[in-house]
Amino acid sequence: MTNHGETNIIQARDLTKRFGSFTAVDHVSLDVRRGEIFGFLGPNGAGKSTTIRMLAGILAPTSGSAEVDGFDVGRQPDRVKERIGYMSQKFSLYPDLTVWENIRFYGGIYRLDADEIRERGEWAVEMAGLSGQEHRLTGELSGGWKQRLALGCAILHRPPMLFLDEPTSGVDPVSRRRFWDLIYQLAEEGTTVFVTTHFLDEAEHCDRLVLIYRGRVIALDSPAELKRTAVRGEIMRIECSESDRAVEILRGRPWTSQVALFGSAVHAVVAGVDESSAAARAALSESGVEVGEIERVDPTLEDVFVQLIERADQEDERKAVA
Repeated sequence: MTNHGETNIIQARDLTKRFGSFTAVDHVSLDVRRGEIFGFLGPNGAGKSTTIRMLAGILAPTSGSAEVDGFDVGRQPDRVKERIGYMSQKFSLYPDLTVWENIRFYGGIYRLDADEIRERGEWAVEMAGLSGQEHRLTGELSGGWKQRLALGCAILHRPPMLFLDEPTSGVDPVSRRRFWDLIYQLAEEGTTVFVTTHFLDEAEHCDRLVLIYRGRVIALDSPAELKRTAVRGEIMRIECSESDRAVEILRGRPWTSQVALFGSAVHAVVAGVDESSAAARAALSESGVEVGEIERVDPTLEDVFVQLIERADQEDERKAVA
């Protein structure tokens, strides 16, 4: 068994989950370091929630292995559950119970005694910004309050490992920002946070990121390193009158390797912006698209992930043909 003092709190090797003939998670291997905020990104259906449920001891792997804080997720799921907090995509508190009744309920699940429930419950109420609301029905709370209360209930027992599955879906930007302030606070206090998200601005705040696509890990590194190494070429930003048409016009040109919408502008990956900007301006102008500024910009995580996903699709197509 793993020593609890080791650097990695999660070690997964070839973790796989099949549902009939469908492979939801395909030989995922990763290490998560103690105390880091570890981001798990991917489009809907990529395998994020299935992976997190296996790591949390909720779903048994089909094959492969993983340990969380030294306990095997397949053979010791109950021991894993004792060491983690888990906040699922779906709101997990009981709407017809009051704030304090939900806290008492979860404190009982975690086998806290009455003094611990009172102490940790008071902490959770204060953290969630719900002081004075303890006897209010949970179902009456706003999305942001519910979210922070659910986080407080998930960590009443002070787990070393916290799993958050799309925790900020469906809440307003201010609530998202406040929730991430709580994540930083927990990480600073030593809690390891494993968070799935599809918000790329949130991904920027993670120490390291995994990109999962079609059940497979296609990238793992810090946000800065991914932006430095993953994009092959330079990013050319083009301001123009008809962005959608511009993407179609520029896609497939011999001097572009990838073209995508980026807000109201277009981002094209090229060997060199200086060499390609005149060709881009000419191609768009010939098609009646008014062209504004063309400049080289630093890659964003969106650029990185669009390119990595397109690269993975091309690799799958090559394998299918072969």
